Amino acid sequence: MTQRNAASSEARHEFRRDADGLRLSYLDWGGSGRALIALHAHIMEAATFTPLAAALASGWRVVALDQRGHGYSDHATSYTRDDYIGDLEAFIDHLGVSDPVLLGNSLGGVNAYQFAARHPAKVRGLIIEDIGAEVWDDLSFVLPWEGLFPTHEALAQRVGPRFLPYLQDSFRETPAGWKLAFEPREIAESGRCLSGDHWQDWLTTECPALLIRGIDSRVTTQAALEEMTSRRPNTLLKTINGGHVVHADNLEGFVDAVKGFLRKA
Repeated sequence: MTQRNAASSEARHEFRRDADGLRLSYLDWGGSGRALIALHAHIMEAATFTPLAAALASGWRVVALDQRGHGYSDHATSYTRDDYIGDLEAFIDHLGVSDPVLLGNSLGGVNAYQFAARHPAKVRGLIIEDIGAEVWDDLSFVLPWEGLFPTHEALAQRVGPRFLPYLQDSFRETPAGWKLAFEPREIAESGRCLSGDHWQDWLTTECPALLIRGIDSRVTTQAALEEMTSRRPNTLLKTINGGHVVHADNLEGFVDAVKGFLRKA
């Protein structure tokens, strides 16, 4: 199924996983260049990469997945590491692309390098945005966002100013009121499944990799990402202005770092 978004040049598509019938949605900005698959963070969705896709349009076909439980994809009964990696494998097979570059922010970053660890021949390179090899974040802070709200403003007030700039794409109006595209309880469970020591996955691969850290990030430390860089061959670290969602906080700096890496990929 394909649906054209009248407000932009991307087309929204969907497919179903053969393994469990889960319907997954994605945005494809088209183009004849090599494929870059973009994976968003928890509580975000594929549309967050629209400005990046425009910046890379001359040389790359950017495709972004609404990961399970996010955006316009189906909610799921489980959010394990195997679930996310299986979704990505099915997505790449559905697209029919060979050796794409994988770009992932936070949740998407771990999904990208864990997929590469299991399928090294299927990945040309990795761009990992502000996430480490050890993840111990507690996402229970999203639980008060659950439910319906009478107005957009009421939901925005509940989300609060820190996260509101990143969640505009995830607001949904229903006949009964306003809600978020994701279910906060599912996000908290997904976060629990993400927590852990993932060093073995990070160190398994040798494809070119770029780590991008936001200098104001509350999720990563400079020391942790420097260790990831020093312990894995063929890895570069760029620290630029911005927070955890660097591509939204500092698009220009993020694009410059990505383009520099892709020129050699």
